[in-house]
Amino acid sequence: MAPDEKTRLVRAVESRMRMCDGLRDHCRRCLDTRRWGGSVALMLVDAGFMSIGVNYFTLVVPAVARYASRMESGAAPQWLANLATVDYNDVADIWKNRRSWHVVQGVAALLAEDGVDDRVALRKWAARARVEGWENDPVGSVSGVGINTYQYLRMMGGVDTSMPDKIVRRVTVEILDDAAVSLPTKSDDDLIKTIDVLAGETGYRPIELCWMTWMVQSEGQKVRMDKYRDLLHRI
Repeated sequence: MAPDEKTRLVRAVESRMRMCDGLRDHCRRCLDTRRWGGSVALMLVDAGFMSIGVNYFTLVVPAVARYASRMESGAAPQWLANLATVDYNDVADIWKNRRSWHVVQGVAALLAEDGVDDRVALRKWAARARVEGWENDPVGSVSGVGINTYQYLRMMGGVDTSMPDKIVRRVTVEILDDAAVSLPTKSDDDLIKTIDVLAGETGYRPIELCWMTWMVQSEGQKVRMDKYRDLLHRI
């Protein structure tokens, strides 16, 4: 990349990152598999509920928090092997989408097959999982798991990558337009690779760029980072 292109790109990214103070710590915990207090079960519930593309902070997070309360009281299992056996009817009052729970059950069952600590199981899978041919990966083959859920799980398993969802694509295109830099974003694979390039040129991690695109979105009179900064420390 030419020096002037890099300068414009850094400027475009920095203008958005300045709104996201505290995001780096959250992304570090994500890569350390320490979100949701380090509970892999809650990370899977989070990923399953988010798999249908609803508002994360207003719908997914409160539902996961309700499931967390049940875990803390002993009314819901906290380990993957047991999570895989929980029937949808037992959680229907928390989350009204059956497919989401099938995602949770399917992934939990696969990860539990290793018979190791849950955190180790998620990280072992993430380390060997590849985005190329992701549909053929056992986790990618679980009904309801798309590329975004797959990548989200890899991120929480310690892989520094990104999710090619519509918001990530839109903001990435805006950054490239602002910087007058031409990089491919049309396919999911193109977008993931382009974010890797942006990371290399700007000094940010792909996961940080990914989360930034979500957190600079406006909700009401505030951007999400201002609205949910304290919440990020708890999830």
